[in-house]
Amino acid sequence: MKDSPFIYGTIVSVHSFTNREPEADKLQSNLLNGINTMIISPRRWGKSSLVEKVIHDINKKEKKTRTVIIDLFSVSSEEEFLENFAREVIKASSSKWQEWMSSGKDFFKKLIPKLSLGIDPNNDFSLSFDWKELKKHSDEILNLPETIAKKRGIKMIICLDEFQNLSSFNDYPDFEKKMRAVWQRQKNVTYCLYGSKRHMMTDIFNNSAKPFYRFGDIMLLQKIKTEKWIKFICKGFKDSGKQIEEAEAEKIPLLMKNHSWYVQQLAHYTWNLTQKKAGSAEIETALKELLNANSPLYQKEIETISSTQLNLLKAVAKGETQFTSTIVMQNYLLGTPNNVSKNKISLVNSDLIHEVNGIYEFLDPAFELWFKKKFFNQPYNTKL
Repeated sequence: MKDSPFIYGTIVSVHSFTNREPEADKLQSNLLNGINTMIISPRRWGKSSLVEKVIHDINKKEKKTRTVIIDLFSVSSEEEFLENFAREVIKASSSKWQEWMSSGKDFFKKLIPKLSLGIDPNNDFSLSFDWKELKKHSDEILNLPETIAKKRGIKMIICLDEFQNLSSFNDYPDFEKKMRAVWQRQKNVTYCLYGSKRHMMTDIFNNSAKPFYRFGDIMLLQKIKTEKWIKFICKGFKDSGKQIEEAEAEKIPLLMKNHSWYVQQLAHYTWNLTQKKAGSAEIETALKELLNANSPLYQKEIETISSTQLNLLKAVAKGETQFTSTIVMQNYLLGTPNNVSKNKISLVNSDLIHEVNGIYEFLDPAFELWFKKKFFNQPYNTKL
């Protein structure tokens, strides 16, 4: 049996990359021309896959450019970030571990790194510093890419995923100012900063009071258009020996509101249920399986919010827009206008809802379907 052509839950491979050519071209052009770029979009819209694709293409054709991708999801302190940053920059600067060891000694003036290699040098290279000294001279780490680039006559591109996680560090405001001050002076290094908390990323880069305001070009990632998804889904079925008509394939992005993660997931579930040709029955069963699989996560989401926040979600689900009108507040038990305002902010910050042209909507289309079924017994509309 062939592998599923539809991928979700991991970074999409270059061969499975889907219809983001304009964004990929723009990002590659920015990074190769020294324009720092911040990518903002809701979670699971394909930011990481886009960056991986662009970096893969750059690595293939630009021999004098070194690239680094660092995932900050599990980084919990300034010390851990600086050590990870230094290690990955050094590793990216050369393919030879012998040069990593010399880099660790040659490129620091104030810091003394502790370097070690394991049985497999390529995977077991570690680097650490005395924390007091590291705290005092953190600018030496932050400027390491520029130091190496100038010494070796190369360019460097640094991509930092889940960048907003740095805001949880102690003394982050001071560290944020230092990062901006050091990085903005670098001539041979370009930064790509992106993350899954859209409201936090927007505040970091669009708030004129924050250090990273106007640090570079902001890319607002959009959803992939329905017609692109139809072609992608039909091709995926055809290439794996199965069939789906365009009219049926169209239902998948429409049900999932063109959300990249869920379009891939629903397409996979449908493909998996299909023997030869997919129809409405397979899509309907696939949708039920998808929602059942995600149900524990959705249940946990609603268990972590207050009763008035849950009631506000119900109002959003019913298409209400005037949340502070007397009748809406009474019908949905929303409390006071002040409660409504606070709860909207909380639900936005939790990535449960977002504002589109003045209207609040669910951010997660599958969660919306599950929520409407659970609280209003609203059937899933697969007869689109």
